[in-house]
Amino acid sequence: MEPLNLTGLPDRAVLLIDTAPIIYMLEGHPRLAAHFRPVFEAHATGSVIFATTTITLAEVLTGPLRAGNEPLARRYRGLLQSWQLIELDADIAETAARLRSTRQLRLPDAVQAASALAIGAAALVTHDRDFSRLSELRILS
Repeated sequence: MEPLNLTGLPDRAVLLIDTAPIIYMLEGHPRLAAHFRPVFEAHATGSVIFATTTITLAEVLTGPLRAGNEPLARRYRGLLQSWQLIELDADIAETAARLRSTRQLRLPDAVQAASALAIGAAALVTHDRDFSRLSELRILS
């Protein structure tokens, strides 16, 4: 799998980061971390700005909490809270419902997409192929 191509993104673009790419990077997935590394490197240099959702926060914390690793959970929470954290509100929930009804997305995916749209994200970074049904949002996968 080739590294993700960020061509065409404006400088300081806001990217909504879905759960899987974060977990791949945090856990050092042998193949998939390398695919998403360019996005995280661009963030480290300030070329892009990261946003994520409270859904992703819950998903990322599940592994460390399941393992009883509170310090790791705190570290992950601190990292994600250093980004723009998008909370589910009534407008995002309604957009998510519309996306679910028209694009047959699962609820967590619909919330991710609705959140990206709500903040005017330049793209949604994901490993989930279900987002290919969205024409109103640039998907980087």
